[in-house]
Parts: sequence; structure tokens; C-alpha cells
Amino acid sequence: MSLEMTHDCPECGEETTFWRAASTELHLGEKTKWRCTECEHTLILIGGEGGIDSSAGA
Repeated sequence: MSLEMTHDCPECGEETTFWRAASTELHLGEKTKWRCTECEHTLILIGGEGGIDSSAGA
């Protein structure tokens, strides 16, 4: 369980560091909320790698 990750930020327009803000277990897998260290943009990932990514539609 990492507390930080690198991900593309749709607000900053570049790859930045995100910090884990919260997590919970769902029937689809773990749901984690991440915040950009630069602009505080929040994204949600469900089910880990290859799962649902809230930034994918942005």
C-alpha cells in the first residue's frame, strides 16, 4: 500500500505526484482517492492496476 504515486494530472497537464487521501474496500476492489501535490486535483481509482480510473474520461 503506497502513499504516493505518479500519474497524469488533467489540471496541471503533466505527470505529477499524487498522495493517497483515503481508501476503502468495495466489491469491485479497493477504492482509493488521490490528491495532486501541485493543484489538489482529486482522482479516484477502483480495483488497482487495470481497474476504473476517474481521470480516464477527462
